[in-house]
Amino acid sequence: MKVALYVCRVGEGWSMILSLDIRVDVAWWLKEGSGRNVLRWLLLDKALPLSQASWLVEHYEMERGMDQWGQREWQSYLARKLDMYELASGETEARKGIAGKAGSSAVRGALVGGMPEPYPAGQWAQLERDAALLAERISGRQLLAAEAEALLADTAQPPKEWRAAAQLARLHGRLGITAALEGPATRRRHAWLGRARSAPRCHRCGSEARQRVPCAACGLAACAYCEACLALGRSRACALLLRSAVHGAVPRGEAPRGTALAPTGGGLARWGLSAAQSAAAAAALAFLARPPAGDGPGRFLLWAVTGAGKTEMIFPLLQHTLDRGRRALVATPRRDVVLELAPRLAKAFPDTSIATLYGGSDERWKDAQLTLATTHQLMRFYQGFDLVIIDELDAFPYHNDPMLAHAAASSCKPDGNFVYLSATPPARLQREAARGKLNHAKVPVRFHRHPLPVPRLVKMVTVAECIKKRNFPSALRTNIQISLKRDAQVFVFVTRIAQIEAFVNLMRRTFPGIHIEGTSSQDPDRASKVTAFRERKIRLLVTTTILERGVTIPRSDVFILDADNSLFDEASLVQMAGRAGRSMDDPAGRVVFASSNRTRSQVKAVAQIRKMNTIARRKGYLHPPSKT
Repeated sequence: MKVALYVCRVGEGWSMILSLDIRVDVAWWLKEGSGRNVLRWLLLDKALPLSQASWLVEHYEMERGMDQWGQREWQSYLARKLDMYELASGETEARKGIAGKAGSSAVRGALVGGMPEPYPAGQWAQLERDAALLAERISGRQLLAAEAEALLADTAQPPKEWRAAAQLARLHGRLGITAALEGPATRRRHAWLGRARSAPRCHRCGSEARQRVPCAACGLAACAYCEACLALGRSRACALLLRSAVHGAVPRGEAPRGTALAPTGGGLARWGLSAAQSAAAAAALAFLARPPAGDGPGRFLLWAVTGAGKTEMIFPLLQHTLDRGRRALVATPRRDVVLELAPRLAKAFPDTSIATLYGGSDERWKDAQLTLATTHQLMRFYQGFDLVIIDELDAFPYHNDPMLAHAAASSCKPDGNFVYLSATPPARLQREAARGKLNHAKVPVRFHRHPLPVPRLVKMVTVAECIKKRNFPSALRTNIQISLKRDAQVFVFVTRIAQIEAFVNLMRRTFPGIHIEGTSSQDPDRASKVTAFRERKIRLLVTTTILERGVTIPRSDVFILDADNSLFDEASLVQMAGRAGRSMDDPAGRVVFASSNRTRSQVKAVAQIRKMNTIARRKGYLHPPSKT
């Protein structure tokens, strides 16, 4: 799209501003009254590609003698800046927007001389109401123009001229207006020196935008767009991005430090937490009650073993936030977890408005105090939440995805808080916690207060060799027979989807009379097989890491084959081991790491599990050993 660009002299300096509707700006500065003394007002261009105008505003710098500049000097300044833009960005025909009209639309005059018509005075009051409505609806969000139109279409009385309303909201400081892609950095590097140009970055997801296509919207022959977040709508160099503006954020920490342990709504006791859960929740509440440090959002890690009941521990944190009239977000990488958590949150907070967001959700424009969303949905939010809880921090697709990390960071208010939930935090966060650089609390025990099953290491040949020789290793057979004899449900994890069918057939020959199935991410019947496994209609299930988390099967044992494979890192091994011993009637369970070699990942996984058991025992969280 194309926009107007102008400069104005207010007070001691010049400002450069882009406009979606120049009539609004003329009325604001020169008619309706911004309340400020406008000394000069100069229109530079009324139809400049947004990508260029946004870059010019971002890189605008005052120069000596501007007060004495006339039409020629301003034209020269604009041409020089656009030369820099074209060189840095690689866009062709960068000056197409002003070519051939330097003497007509550029720099039309000072004050009201030669200015465009102002926005009609009789419609100004309605425009003010529309601007307030638009700013309120976009509060805490960042939306492309098409998304903004969809949001407003869901409004009872949408603004008739929403671009004019958006421009007025921007002049009031309640809305940010920019191009969807960040312009190129200004560097003293030239193409003929062999230095690569910097690719623009997407404001929405933070990814580099290296794809370029001819664009009818702005007239450029090479308009960049972002491929990374294409599923949420095309983020282009010339696409309009509307962002909420945050002013006067409510400082956290109204409650005295001591009251954090007894939040309103009945305190920790109302949630029925165990001693270990209560201690961790209290530590997190004390962190939330601290005054802001002033260096960005606070961070807290809730490191809880698999099956510890992380969801229950976040309820007091949400209550603490909601009771203070603030907004909270719970984000998880997977849609199925969102759908599972939604009814639990609704039951826990029956008087709170809750928005549930995922691909295809019909609540994407719902304004709510508590939002539950997949991490991809966070790209539509901007500084919207006082508390952001990231569940399954280490899980795919959030883990190692800079785009989703960028989206999460953008969704939190500058003085807000992040709480990370994980049974297997990334190594970087573990190091920060160990060095005292990251506030954290550990929950080293499950709700049933029994130790975590410690994996046994069993030596065996690879799954590929078993399939090739049609031979089942005796050591593995013996261990699985023990599990079947004790009436356990048996998980068997393998590394490759292609191996599942052949290995299932081998196991059926080895254990006749036992119902054995296989499943993976490519299996359309995966959900029904998991249900049958939970109902004990299937006794042994061969699978991949698709079931390493989020699945609780009572009375289950876990066998991880080719545990020395590089696909199974420490976190993955701990998560898979965490499928065993989760039920009250069978808290011990059995875990076997079967492989040709013992790897560092296996050793560290076993050490992590043993360490959590040691902490739980030292703190008195475990049931006393039975004397029988």
